[in-house]
Amino acid sequence: MKRYFKLLLLGSLLLGQVQNPLHAQYTDDVPKNLPYFDHKTVSWGYYFGMNFYDFKIDYDQAYQHIRQESNPGFQVGLVGNLNIIPNLSIRTEPGVFFTNRKLIFRNLTTLKDSIREITSNYVQIPLSIKFNTIRYGNIRPYVTGGLIYAYNLNSGENSTTDNSGGQFRMRSNVWMYEVGIGLEMYLYYFKFTPSVRGVFSLEDELVPDNDPNSPWTSHITSMKTRGLYISLTFE
Repeated sequence: MKRYFKLLLLGSLLLGQVQNPLHAQYTDDVPKNLPYFDHKTVSWGYYFGMNFYDFKIDYDQAYQHIRQESNPGFQVGLVGNLNIIPNLSIRTEPGVFFTNRKLIFRNLTTLKDSIREITSNYVQIPLSIKFNTIRYGNIRPYVTGGLIYAYNLNSGENSTTDNSGGQFRMRSNVWMYEVGIGLEMYLYYFKFTPSVRGVFSLEDELVPDNDPNSPWTSHITSMKTRGLYISLTFE
């Protein structure tokens, strides 16, 4: 968990560094770009970015025998925004998140048994609330949070093959929640928004092996996705 707090802090600092060089330009003394953009009831856009996912694993005993490695992933999706009152909106950002995680079971000796590559393609449909500060020149920070329904296209949940055959199975349908911060920048033709989000599963995603004494899953009581992602949004 400390790793994600560090990444979130790093993302916040990066947003701050983006804001500082633009401070002289984006003030109330300069003409406002897209002055009526926020008067729209509904607005649309798209996003893409990078994600870093792993698991929060709980065991039935003190011995923790799994080491994790995660690789950067990629996400792309659409944006729909509904303004409710000034500075408050309801937002959905459906998209596809491609992630790759590796589990290394230190209690197993052979390479074939000890490593499981988990490639997950999540179709995520979030519903969130976004609260903006007042607009300052051509920038406007915000915070956001909400629920996500995620469907894992590569879960293997219904597979009859388990870890004894090389298949690590996970649940297909998962509920998660997210929190994040962002900085809206009003450019001449569009609004550009970098943001940093944290995402956390609310449900155990592990599908246990058929053998109740499986060396892979028998000592795991819960396995939940958690991660951080950076998105660049264009509206």
